[in-house]
Amino acid sequence: MKATGIVRRIDDLGRIVVPKEIRRTLRIREGDPLEIFTDREGEIILKKYSPIGELSQFAGEYAESLAQTTGHLVLVTDCDHVVAASGSGKKDFEGKPISRQLEIAISERKNYQAEAGGTDFIKVTLDDSGDFTEQAVSTIICEGDAIGAVVLYNKDEKSKMGETEGKLAAAAASFLGRQMEQ
Repeated sequence: MKATGIVRRIDDLGRIVVPKEIRRTLRIREGDPLEIFTDREGEIILKKYSPIGELSQFAGEYAESLAQTTGHLVLVTDCDHVVAASGSGKKDFEGKPISRQLEIAISERKNYQAEAGGTDFIKVTLDDSGDFTEQAVSTIICEGDAIGAVVLYNKDEKSKMGETEGKLAAAAASFLGRQMEQ
């Protein structure tokens, strides 16, 4: 755990203010849900709640199956981080924060396919090296809320992505959204 040097008092209603610098760094916005944990040493731990994070193991298995079937890199994200990654290059994406472009695509509930250099092609993570030539992105929607995305990434210029990959990304997003609703 990293010390910040910031001390806050609890008010008479039991509230504490999380400093703006920490909220900005952790991408916590007004209204975002936080999970509260305690440990044996009496520490209170606040963690940004990710509904898709509850399915991370399941999402990982689904991504693995999809990656084996398609031969593409498959990423499952929530609105902040890559939750699951499978396929060639997954280590460059696992657990990384997503880019602002993908955040916007999720909030706009976009489903699309794009080629590198095209106007719709986006970086998925903040430090995405841009080695991929094509992508299919589909938003995960649960109970009417956009909660993440499924991304299929292609690096192989010989095998082009087609309509099938777009439909696979959409099917995966729909399936994960329905799993969250149960």
